[in-house]
Amino acid sequence: MSLTEKEKMLSGKAYQAGDPLLTKERLKARELLYQLHQLPPTQLKQRKSLLKRLLGQTSTHFYIEPPFYCDYGYNIELGERFYANFGLTILDCAPVQIGSHVFIGPHVSLFTAGHPMHAELRDQEMEWAQPIHIGDHVWIGGNVVVNPGVSIGSHSVIGSGSVVTRTIPSHVFAAGNPCRVIREITDQEKEFYYKNLKITE
Repeated sequence: MSLTEKEKMLSGKAYQAGDPLLTKERLKARELLYQLHQLPPTQLKQRKSLLKRLLGQTSTHFYIEPPFYCDYGYNIELGERFYANFGLTILDCAPVQIGSHVFIGPHVSLFTAGHPMHAELRDQEMEWAQPIHIGDHVWIGGNVVVNPGVSIGSHSVIGSGSVVTRTIPSHVFAAGNPCRVIREITDQEKEFYYKNLKITE
């Protein structure tokens, strides 16, 4: 029995994104996103209700500042106390699992989707997708891009403007293009809120 295009997509195989079912599901997500973006800023309960309908799994406490964009929504799982600033884009053709107490800066992009390198395959409208996993207590700075198949370990910080092309371990500060580990984050840093500025000052 052959796999459907959706089953291929979710299993990391090459698939046809123009498949009628996938197209229908993307349009459903676009409709909910359209409704989300028409809401006045004060209608926080209505915003949260729409996001719960859109996303695969949410916590009790989460906040996403519009505009927000995604492909399907149902592949996105958010942990407790999730916060995303303006302009988060998630291409969730594969699962995107985000832990608890994760902060995401403005204009961050999480891309599970990709296209073949060879033009002949791209011309056949083939796509593929690999999951993204973000651990607990992670802070991702503004304008970061996270590529397909990447994991970011718990308690790590990704510097603004980084392009994350490979897995980042836990308890580190990583930055750059391509993103690389700069240093470990230590318990001494509990005393400082920014560089050498102490909490008690």
